[in-house]
Amino acid sequence: MKFCSKQQCFMFSPYNQGYCAWKIGLCDEHTAMRRLMDGIPPFKDKKLHIENLQFEGVTVRLYRPKGVATKLRKGILFIHGGFGMWGSIDSYERTCRCIARESDSVVVSVGYRLSPEYPHSVQFRDCLDATIHFMKNAEDYGVDPERIIISGDSIGGTYATAVCQELVKRTDLPKVRAQILIYPFLQAIDFNLPSHQQNRFVPPFFLRTVEEFSMQFLRKNKSLVKYLRNGSHVPEDLKMKLRKWISPDIIPKEFKLRGYQPPPPVSYSPEIRQEAEVAFETTLSPLIADVDVIRQLPETYILTCEYDIFRDEGLLYKKRLEDKGVPVTWCHLADGFHGIIYYFDIPLLSFLGSKRGMHSIVNFVKRL
Repeated sequence: MKFCSKQQCFMFSPYNQGYCAWKIGLCDEHTAMRRLMDGIPPFKDKKLHIENLQFEGVTVRLYRPKGVATKLRKGILFIHGGFGMWGSIDSYERTCRCIARESDSVVVSVGYRLSPEYPHSVQFRDCLDATIHFMKNAEDYGVDPERIIISGDSIGGTYATAVCQELVKRTDLPKVRAQILIYPFLQAIDFNLPSHQQNRFVPPFFLRTVEEFSMQFLRKNKSLVKYLRNGSHVPEDLKMKLRKWISPDIIPKEFKLRGYQPPPPVSYSPEIRQEAEVAFETTLSPLIADVDVIRQLPETYILTCEYDIFRDEGLLYKKRLEDKGVPVTWCHLADGFHGIIYYFDIPLLSFLGSKRGMHSIVNFVKRL
């Protein structure tokens, strides 16, 4: 099915179906979203061994091709999306099966604990712990420890980025071979980039909806949103420092054709800065990591979508990595929207962009 209208995307979004189920009293909001994202499980895959395991207390699902391998395979950590509140290893079953099967790799899907039951930072820690366990024991799963790839979708891309940045500081582990970032959320500094303005009313995730979810995830009052949106949490000296990494001036002109208006100046508020201190943590804003960390990062694949409020964050990170000599493979889906990979291979809901994106990801893995 081709992404041919905003209405179609809105209608089929699990969020909107979950919202309706919640409003008519069928269940609470988070339960509705989680059940709908998990969807209907696919049939048994005859080409893969699939098993649920525990890595340092974190639930994971391991996908191993059944064919005989002549050497240790590549290993891929996959961290799912869902705003840190929804999604699961079941939600991305089709995605992980495809990557494992088509690239002849061992895939580990990480079932990190979710908010609001568990506070922010628990999700990142689960992803990091599972990754370190896999890297230390890679050969037990038929994986070459020198060919491990860390990947993630949406906020899973945030965690994948942050995990890779954390691991460059480790000397007791093999180097990560590559990272795959699928429309990642990478910064909470500037919410007035061109893609924020252009796509604020584009389904399935309107900007207002994303802001609301973010406050739920971080356990913050919704009143904080308007101050984050206008940038009151960022002091002027820090804005100047970060301008070389986060600025609409860095975004290529072709991505401003749908309109962009520089926001009016605002006054800095120390009180808002204190309330929004989490925005400056690199586990949530990995785009602002230290230069010494950025230059050590592995080869990177970034997928962006035109109709996505997070599009420009992928573009900014691409530029930052390339400026420090990190090889970047970039795939841009001109008709894509946030969450399009989630729909891959779902009966009646698989968009053409989903297939193109998956094909690009698999080809990247195969050539490593």
